[in-house]
Amino acid sequence: MTPNLRIAFRFLTAKKRAMLMSLACTILGVGLFIVTQATTSGFEQFFIRTLLGTDGAMRIEDRIQDTMRSMSAGRGSEFTIRQKEGVKYIEGVEEPRLLMEAVRAFANVRGASQVLRGNVQLTSSFKSGDAQVFGIEIDDHIQVSDLERQIAFGSLAKFRESPSGALIGRVIAEQLQLAVNDWFVINARGESRRFRVAAIYETGVRDIDKTRVYIALSEARSLLKKPSGATFIQISLADPDRAPAEAAQMSEVLQHSVTPWQKREEVWLGVFRALRISSGITVTVFTLIASLAMFNTLAMIVLEKTKEIAILRSMGYERKDITQIFLWQAGIVLAIGALVGALFGAGVTYAISRVPLNITGIFKTESFQVTWEPQHYVQAIVTALVMVMVASLIPARRAARLEPGDIVRGTAA
Repeated sequence: MTPNLRIAFRFLTAKKRAMLMSLACTILGVGLFIVTQATTSGFEQFFIRTLLGTDGAMRIEDRIQDTMRSMSAGRGSEFTIRQKEGVKYIEGVEEPRLLMEAVRAFANVRGASQVLRGNVQLTSSFKSGDAQVFGIEIDDHIQVSDLERQIAFGSLAKFRESPSGALIGRVIAEQLQLAVNDWFVINARGESRRFRVAAIYETGVRDIDKTRVYIALSEARSLLKKPSGATFIQISLADPDRAPAEAAQMSEVLQHSVTPWQKREEVWLGVFRALRISSGITVTVFTLIASLAMFNTLAMIVLEKTKEIAILRSMGYERKDITQIFLWQAGIVLAIGALVGALFGAGVTYAISRVPLNITGIFKTESFQVTWEPQHYVQAIVTALVMVMVASLIPARRAARLEPGDIVRGTAA
């Protein structure tokens, strides 16, 4: 232990109560910062997993038709240019099979599924309701969604075995009082077909669970009178974070509009981002209080230890040594506060993750969602480091400016 550090410890013991207050605020600031970031990020990541498991990482939808414009170059010669503002979109995907083969050539693509969608009306023995039918090939679709894991009642085996099988959301099932193996009627464009409930799924996203009915693609083509094409192609990626770059590349190559999940859900992602920032700002107040308490404590030590500072200066201690002594005091409190605060934050985060919480709406969960990310601990400690050390610098510099002669004469400022 260096002499400067030993003296810093001595000075710390002189103001135990004040230092403990600064230490407690630092622990609370670091710990609560970690907890709030872990919970807000946890719910955000869970929401992202839910939407990726229902609607995939990307969707290929409408074909792009460029509008070409002829321009004269003079002397009878003409050329055409592409007008970006003149781009038109032709609804739907005309050749889904060809596009799916092309999409699978991209290294980051994990799966692709063509979907034929249409507005329909469901009629059970008790009541009727509006819905959307999604015609899918089940083996392709479970590669781009979590549909297989979202089955609450029944099984996909029945859906595969029976052409008239259907997968319905739990909310629809409750509204129409349908159970597994019950029959219901789908009405679309003057066409009516009877289907049997093969399974009931639950994504936790109410807007999905109350509207979507999955049936075989061949049955959807017959029901919606669309013998070819698809409404969109749903894609899953090995690295969903690369979806915007992949979407831009696919759109250029395939000449279809490609929408990444970040753009599709930018409103909700913005909400989660705002919550994370606001919670971080709120709990940073504890760290600010710790820095103010440290400033006050060190300022009092400077006033009370002027004679000791004079003796140290007379013994040959330079100004930088005095500055180091006071910064060491702040560093000791900060180091203990950061370590204990990180442990406190981890403990509270674990305890919160075990608390039951029943949520449905934009996702479904039965407990608090948390993430264990090292960056939360780094951010909390860096925030405390900056605030506490900046607040400690002013008293430390003031102590370093004290001169032995001024202290003896009583003229030290």
